[in-house]
Amino acid sequence: MAAEHEGSGLASSLTDLMTSLAVIFILLLVAMLNNQRQQTAEARNLVVSRLESALERFKRQGVEVKSDPTDPLVLLVIVPEDLLKFEQGKSEIPATGFYFLQTFVPKFVSTACSTELREGISSIVVEGHASSEGSDNDNLSLSQRRSMAVIQQSLTVLDRSSRPDAPAEHKCFLYLISATGRGSAEPVLVNGQEDRPHSRRVVFKIRIKSLEERKEIVTQADLTTSQPAARQYDSR
Repeated sequence: MAAEHEGSGLASSLTDLMTSLAVIFILLLVAMLNNQRQQTAEARNLVVSRLESALERFKRQGVEVKSDPTDPLVLLVIVPEDLLKFEQGKSEIPATGFYFLQTFVPKFVSTACSTELREGISSIVVEGHASSEGSDNDNLSLSQRRSMAVIQQSLTVLDRSSRPDAPAEHKCFLYLISATGRGSAEPVLVNGQEDRPHSRRVVFKIRIKSLEERKEIVTQADLTTSQPAARQYDSR
């Protein structure tokens, strides 16, 4: 009986220990996830703050910087339809769009490619959209052409700039930028009905680097820094 009691007590102690360890593990995991979310939010808020400050003059025209509700790592730079207004079935940028990009792109790119923000940004995507007029295949191709037209004109604006940092910013922008087309998959709705002129649009999407990506950069930098010393040691 005594042996059975001792065995039962040992099993109970082991169960309590395992339960305690599981609770500690869960608490540590929750703390780690909360820390990651906080660091991600801080990185995102820094980019938002700097972009809003740099693009202050464009707020009066309706340009808006906000978080993507579907992805905490993505920021949206919303350009009102009347600034980059595409005609139905066309991808040519209108005159008002050329003027807007001429003033908007240098500010946008110089901020995104600044020393303070560059290492925190993973990519910039120009996302083209179309209204529901036309076939799905045609709209997909059309939205892609619209995004490419904006990128090409943006690069032209940087090429023509006389600013000393323009060549470096051009290189940085070319590295970060990509184009995609969403067709008519995401129309702009007003009172439940599609607003077709506003659906023909482009959106700038800035993806913030995840905590893992930022850690990888730090690790790579540490390795790069240590390599010369290692080579010197090996040559002795």
